[in-house]
Amino acid sequence: MENQAAGQEKVALITGGAKRIGAAIVRELHEAGINIMLHYRSSSAEARALAAELNLKRPNSIATVQADLLNMGGLPSLVQQTIQHFGRLDIVVNNASSFFPTPIGEVTEESWQDLVGSNLKAPLFLIQAAAGELKKRQGCVINMVDIHAERPMRHHVVYSVAKAGLVAMTRALARDLGPDVRVNAVAPGANVWPDGESVFDDVSRQRIISSIPLKRVGEPIDIARTIRFLVMDAPYITGQIIAVDGGRSLNL
Repeated sequence: MENQAAGQEKVALITGGAKRIGAAIVRELHEAGINIMLHYRSSSAEARALAAELNLKRPNSIATVQADLLNMGGLPSLVQQTIQHFGRLDIVVNNASSFFPTPIGEVTEESWQDLVGSNLKAPLFLIQAAAGELKKRQGCVINMVDIHAERPMRHHVVYSVAKAGLVAMTRALARDLGPDVRVNAVAPGANVWPDGESVFDDVSRQRIISSIPLKRVGEPIDIARTIRFLVMDAPYITGQIIAVDGGRSLNL
């Protein structure tokens, strides 16, 4: 099953890569010449359409894999399937994330398992499963954190805790996996408003935009280009959290 045509091209496993910011990351790294294992949970149609589009540009450069990241036992299989298909794994991008409010009094075990599971636990266990191959390839990890990991958002205690943990994990693993593997994170601000999320009504969105020094919302490509930089052009950067937020974190 190994893709012989890939040769020595680098390979990235990107979680939650079917749409929104994830799709922008897939496109940007693909444009840089990297082959992609595109993970999705339920967005099958979007994942397959994106893979078909990019495979027309460079044959056999994109593959897709479905998995529920809350199933810890399945995480090593994501790594194994990537190596089996492409022959190697150089980059892991932990982009998949759950996001919803958990006001005190409404926090449940289920919401804890979902938010901490997708934002912290799954990235750790996926990196652990990939560590041997990443060390072999002198690879790198990019985690998607949040500016609210440092200054939590009201009514989002569990999400904020999970992302703060991911920040700490990024720094800890940069020490533990160095010098062979670099580990960094990107912290978006207002970029793509969450699907189906009522907490950001029109008034809230305008208030947020007015607090941003650049006075505008970012685009998915802003995140994707930063990740491309960390992957391709930052060999002496590790353990860093790069805010891509138009300066919003200055005012939090």
